[in-house]
Amino acid sequence: MSIGLKNDKVKLEDHQEAWDIEGAAACKKIKGVLGDDIVDVQHIGSTSIRWICAKPIIDIVVAVRDYQDIMKHNEELAENGIVYKRQDVPGQHLYRSGDLENDIVTHFIHVVLAGSQAWHDYIDLRDYLNSHPEDARAYECLKKDLCARYPDDRDSYVKGKEEIIGEILAKARAWRAG
Repeated sequence: MSIGLKNDKVKLEDHQEAWDIEGAAACKKIKGVLGDDIVDVQHIGSTSIRWICAKPIIDIVVAVRDYQDIMKHNEELAENGIVYKRQDVPGQHLYRSGDLENDIVTHFIHVVLAGSQAWHDYIDLRDYLNSHPEDARAYECLKKDLCARYPDDRDSYVKGKEEIIGEILAKARAWRAG
């Protein structure tokens, strides 16, 4: 299984079933450390979408009732290779793991409040794209184009996806609402 990427690099690989196994194992590991201090933990991101290629980095989302529910575990998480990075965007905290001394990331762990819009967006986007292969393929085409243009600039790659993610999220929210 290929997993891990230098921090600023962009490289896409075809979907691998091993990513699903690693996503489940990462969720189990996080649940083992945090126990009842979390509400839920799930594998998200492109590695959880079976139709498309992805950067070989496993994304996990953790739902907490309060950020202190995870912050109090920072030392224990670090002992398990999961290191706090920063408040990624307002209302989210980011952890990562991998060979961090060599700037290689294998996992991003996004911590959000349970029931928040961020939580629903992560889950809805994953579930929608797994249920709508045409939209997943359109997303994949853009990702490939951006990867070709920005192989050494992850920030530009991510920024280039914002518009289509917004469009897909609108569809996903409507789909989830039924």
